[in-house]
Amino acid sequence: MKNETVQTDITVVGGGLSGVNAAIAAARLGQKVALIQNRPMLGGNSSSEVRVWVCGATSHGVNRYARETGIMGEMFVENQYRNPDGNPYLWDMVVLESVLAEPNIQLFLNTDVHEVEAYGEEDDRRIASVTGWMMGSERRIRFESELFVDCTGDGLVGFLAGAQHRIGREAKDEYNEDWAPEAADNITLGSTLLFYTKDVGHPVRYVPPSFAKDIAATTIPLKRVIRSGDNGCSYWWIEWGGELDTVHENERIRDELWSVVYGIWDYIKNSGKFEAETMTLEWVGSIPGKREYRRFIGDYVLNQNDILAQREFEDRIAFGGWSIDLHPPGGMYATESGSKHLHPDGIYHIPFRSLYSVNVSNLMFAGRNISASHVAFGTTRVMATCAVIGEAAGTGAALAVQHGVTPRAVYERHLTQLQQTLLRQDASVIGLRSSDDEDLARRAKLTASSTLRRLAVEDAAEPVALQGGDVALLVPVAPELQRIELLLDAAAATTLEVEVWSTGRAENYIPHRLEVSGLAALAPGERQWVSIPLAWKPPTAQHGFIIVKANEHVTLYVSHQPQTGVLSFVKNTSATVSADFSNQDPDQPVILWSMKKLVRKPFCFRMYPETTAFEVGHVTDGFVRTYGEPHMWLSEARDPAVSKPASLELQWQETVQISEIHLTFNDDVNEDLINLHHHYTPFPVIPELIRDYRLEAYVQGQWVKVHEETANHKRKQIHRLPAAVNTDQLRLVIEATNGSLHAEVIEIRVYG
Repeated sequence: MKNETVQTDITVVGGGLSGVNAAIAAARLGQKVALIQNRPMLGGNSSSEVRVWVCGATSHGVNRYARETGIMGEMFVENQYRNPDGNPYLWDMVVLESVLAEPNIQLFLNTDVHEVEAYGEEDDRRIASVTGWMMGSERRIRFESELFVDCTGDGLVGFLAGAQHRIGREAKDEYNEDWAPEAADNITLGSTLLFYTKDVGHPVRYVPPSFAKDIAATTIPLKRVIRSGDNGCSYWWIEWGGELDTVHENERIRDELWSVVYGIWDYIKNSGKFEAETMTLEWVGSIPGKREYRRFIGDYVLNQNDILAQREFEDRIAFGGWSIDLHPPGGMYATESGSKHLHPDGIYHIPFRSLYSVNVSNLMFAGRNISASHVAFGTTRVMATCAVIGEAAGTGAALAVQHGVTPRAVYERHLTQLQQTLLRQDASVIGLRSSDDEDLARRAKLTASSTLRRLAVEDAAEPVALQGGDVALLVPVAPELQRIELLLDAAAATTLEVEVWSTGRAENYIPHRLEVSGLAALAPGERQWVSIPLAWKPPTAQHGFIIVKANEHVTLYVSHQPQTGVLSFVKNTSATVSADFSNQDPDQPVILWSMKKLVRKPFCFRMYPETTAFEVGHVTDGFVRTYGEPHMWLSEARDPAVSKPASLELQWQETVQISEIHLTFNDDVNEDLINLHHHYTPFPVIPELIRDYRLEAYVQGQWVKVHEETANHKRKQIHRLPAAVNTDQLRLVIEATNGSLHAEVIEIRVYG
């Protein structure tokens, strides 16, 4: 046996997506990081060992413009580029390479931390070290750091350090939560094992093992949906153990889950109720995917009311958007639906105070163990949300080490720096504006080769009959709306009614308040452009939710050419999800108005007057996400075969020295990407992303190329010049996109 000591600035324990994001964030800020994972691969529940989809704020397309950016966003986009078919082993490599790319990270796989040295009184403790055993290598390693981040999910490090925590459900009156039980208890969400099947093209016999459960003798076939062709994660409801101790009875839970997995396959193969003759089991998990155990207590406990109110915390550092998603204690044997869902009207915010311990001064945490009530945990627990929390925790940890202070002091004294650093990293924060005084671009005058001002979609591809119900368009209204024209067929003389609603909060995309309505008398005819007067001038630029009311005589048209800044919706008239799968309130606005059937398919329209929503000044306005309006520059539509390159230029009144340039391109955060196989996205690169471009500086009377990029598929690029350049003009020249007709740029930052 070999005894070792590793000294770093920060130790991150747990190599799931929260730990990976925390380690990368801290390492990129210059801190030396030890990342410790007790499995042979990274990714936690998303890895090829467990194979859970990485879900997040998009909520599988329920929320608009909600896909994560920052480090998690990088991995989503990279996985789509390399692995559009959702191979779990290729996803493992995307996660691993993201860590290996950071020279400041020391990675320790197969290392199980089970000892913590901590000292101090109960209300003021501090961790000195953690110790782990590297399996297969006989190495006992002691990790010493200034700060520790517990990303273990189960919260073992914090527990051993004496950190205050909770297990189970709080009573309803503790946080005044409607969804909490009357009395507190120890019930948690259960664990799940997944399985993959494969059609091999010839008959396959299945003889179940002796321990396979006869599920026909259980309640499972009555209240759960079983189909022979479903992919693995569709069986998320194979869940059990919430009424047990999900850690100390993990082995018992696994055995029960195995018995059900093999029993379900016996039911599919041998009951005669399914077409499965040529199908076989391809893979069965062996590690239960845990949902819940310890939740630490921080300076703030996030609760149900914060989620539903979308509370704008002063210290918000990340966002989520998955529904509050709670499962019955009995899991797969329960007679009620497998889950119940409560949605806010859009994304919600997460405070930094929920990421550090109330009583262990140098302990932070990220993932499913953050400071949240059981009900709030029902949404924060999904992995993409855990990941963005991890990036915020890693960033906060780096600043704590940099300033020689505790995480609490980061909140008290360095909150602005924390939030501005996250914005500079393109992290998943909404509603905050950059105020980085070091960014030279903020002082520059901006001009562009062209700007999209006429907002219209005219290329009709598919009819949508209004007899099915109301439909809607979301458009930026900047500075005003006077009228809109719609392309339609009218089968008979009729009157078309159209309404314009404001969306309430800048981060929401639902009808909130009726602002104006208009009528148009229609004559019978096909493919006619009809004008509807809709005069609305909001006090600030914002989105308008334009509802076209149902009409049995009218058919609209959608285009298959997406338009950035425009979304289409249909109003649901029936439940969108089987009640056997989940229980959702169909009247919640984000469920009632769905864009899923019309993603990247805008209704054909013409909007008047011209818009200022895509002016070039948006690339330095401090916002890197859609918030009230798109906050990006779009050129006019270009024909790549004949158009000149698009460009935008920065001019300073004095000579500046440039050494680093940050570019953020539009990767359409409305597109719901996934790491595995929930759905297939047909393009490996987001079409709106800039593909080929160059950066030029004006030096001694001529334009000099300082960087050139081809075949780009990333949202954010940071270009560090080999030598600083003195200039008073810089321009970005865009030769080609990955499919969009427009050059689309969200942000430019320039540093000396």
